[in-house]
Amino acid sequence: MSGHSKWHNIRLRKGKVDAQRGALFTKLSKEIILAVRGGSPDPEANYRLKMAVEKARANNMPRENIARAIARGGGSGGEREIEEIRYEGYGPHGLAVVADAATDNRNRTAGELRFLFQKHKGALGETGSVGWMFDHLGILEVDAAGRDEDAFLERALVDGVVDIEFGDPTATVYCEIEALRSVREALSAAGLTVRDAYLGVRAKTPIALEGERLGEALAFYDALEEHPDIVRVFINLDASEAALEALAVG
Repeated sequence: MSGHSKWHNIRLRKGKVDAQRGALFTKLSKEIILAVRGGSPDPEANYRLKMAVEKARANNMPRENIARAIARGGGSGGEREIEEIRYEGYGPHGLAVVADAATDNRNRTAGELRFLFQKHKGALGETGSVGWMFDHLGILEVDAAGRDEDAFLERALVDGVVDIEFGDPTATVYCEIEALRSVREALSAAGLTVRDAYLGVRAKTPIALEGERLGEALAFYDALEEHPDIVRVFINLDASEAALEALAVG
């Protein structure tokens, strides 16, 4: 949602620490494991792995944790295999939700997510039930702290970029799927710091909520993000900066 990047920025500015951060290394390890499973254990030969390792380092993940995750991705250790699953469904007030998970037990994860959806007045759906409401894009989270918006946009509008949502401290850059790598490299060459880069989705027609309804939607969104198996959440919610600021006070 255009609201989700605003929500993250507001929480960061106010010094809020999500429960998700307590499990951050677990989530980062899963991203590394999945990257290795999809290609080479060498970051220089596996671009997805290279991005996952750089993200882990940027979040101060110890080297031994990174090495252990790469080894696990290569099949050593004997742990249960982790797989990627995309869940879709409806949240409160008819919001469409796409959640990407990394789990070693799909039945457990599905049961826990079904409970979360029901708890927040929603319903977990079948694959494809809401996916058609979103566009598939490359998404980059870029450090914009202290930067002038016009100057940032001038640097960030490189070939392949289709849209930019400026924010403080993080801006979101959307690009064509096949251009994710080239856009990331171009942004870095332009002197910008890319915090994360991945393939995701963005709502075609966001739904605007405010007040109590917005609070319920964000409580659901936060609950999904805090689940240890969830890697990323996409939701067709929109909200004004003022409405989000009001909810972030508590």
